[in-house]
Amino acid sequence: QVQLVESGGGLVQAGGSLRLSCAASGRTGSNYAMAWFRQAPGKEREFVAGVNWRGGRTAYADSVKGRFTISGDNAKNTMYLQMNSLIPEDTAIYYCAARTALFTTSVYTAVSDFGSWGQGTQVTVSS
Repeated sequence: QVQLVESGGGLVQAGGSLRLSCAASGRTGSNYAMAWFRQAPGKEREFVAGVNWRGGRTAYADSVKGRFTISGDNAKNTMYLQMNSLIPEDTAIYYCAARTALFTTSVYTAVSDFGSWGQGTQVTVSS
């Protein structure tokens, strides 16, 4: 089982930037896929960006393509989400998620694909 802790959220003006971090502990390594999801008030949790460390493939939701970048630091067991050109619609609680990926290099994008979740970090973008 992997334990995940997010950090880096906060309040930012539209057009600004934030970098979220997700520190992983426990059973980690290259045979894992991870992702960022977000959930706004009254809405379902939605996929934002994902990566499969087994191969390095990444994927993004259309709403964040060109603005957000997912990356990682294997030495620190940490995943990042660099968010630029933020807009009020990006306001949500952001969660990181992880799962094993032993036999595939695909990026997982569904909430039901993941078994390990962090507690979330609030991102608020003011207009």
